[in-house]
Amino acid sequence: MLTNVLKDVSHRQWVFSIPKRLRIYFLYDRKLLAKLSICAWKVIKAYLKFAAPDDSAVPGASIAVQTYGDFLNFNPHLHAIVSDGCFQDNGDFHMAPGFFLEDLEEIFQYEVLKMLKKEGKITDAIIENMLSWHHSGFHVYVGDRIYSDDKASLGNLARYIIRACFSQERLIYIPAEKSDDGTAKIIYTSKDKESRKVFNALDWLARLVTHIPGRYEQTVRYYGYYSNKSRGIRKKAGIDDKIPAVMPNELSSKESRQNWARLIQKIYEVDPLICPKCWGQMHIISFIEELDIIEKILRHLGLWDIRNHDPPQPVTSGSIPDLVYDFSDSQIPAGGWN
Repeated sequence: MLTNVLKDVSHRQWVFSIPKRLRIYFLYDRKLLAKLSICAWKVIKAYLKFAAPDDSAVPGASIAVQTYGDFLNFNPHLHAIVSDGCFQDNGDFHMAPGFFLEDLEEIFQYEVLKMLKKEGKITDAIIENMLSWHHSGFHVYVGDRIYSDDKASLGNLARYIIRACFSQERLIYIPAEKSDDGTAKIIYTSKDKESRKVFNALDWLARLVTHIPGRYEQTVRYYGYYSNKSRGIRKKAGIDDKIPAVMPNELSSKESRQNWARLIQKIYEVDPLICPKCWGQMHIISFIEELDIIEKILRHLGLWDIRNHDPPQPVTSGSIPDLVYDFSDSQIPAGGWN
């Protein structure tokens, strides 16, 4: 991956995760994992392109699908190695601005819910219920910049995102003849080494097989400048080995925020600065920061209190029961992302 795909520019790690409420759909329909990867790519591309100098610029990404949590519970999420900016047609590399993680999470949520509705997995009632949650359960993590000369960190990251679903070093096998109840056992220690669980050997195998990819199923996909098509075109032209000229991003944080409306328009397919009543162009007059004034305005609009929604209607065909929603599974490795 390092020598054949990634270019000599800085990169970052991106991690995308979804709430427990939605994971069961991916367990019984693994084709959705590829579509989940596309949802993440749409977020990456849209965000990095919004500050690029021209529309032809494109980032490069390698996105790995992982389906396992700490104890082999089914937890579909994505780890990506992403160029820290966009490549232009001439091969130059334009650095990215700072990141607004809350905005990225909202866009990722929008893409995933839209995809699952299109696939017939969820209804508008389920979407409305999930949008009322105080915490959405969708998370986007963007790591620190890894500079082009830090090959060791980039190599460690590449190995991490394609690692096996369990660690043999944290597993202890107890044969049936040595077990108290005469059945084989597996003792597995968490990655932070603070907890462990005991499994019946057959239960452990049952968990393990849920993470085996289907026939012809890809677990790592390449997008944008790193896609197979893009690399093939450059190799045919004999320019794939060209070292990109890195161009710093000169946008200030204020300018980045001003350009953010352009990204929102692309993602949500609506211009947030167009008045919904007269369809005229709106302009920012001022920012209100006083909490009492904000509360007064939102109360007047009926938006201050969190609204209670009726529970979603069950899906009539292939109904799947609601799951308990929590945030017990963290994808941040022990010791952080260093």
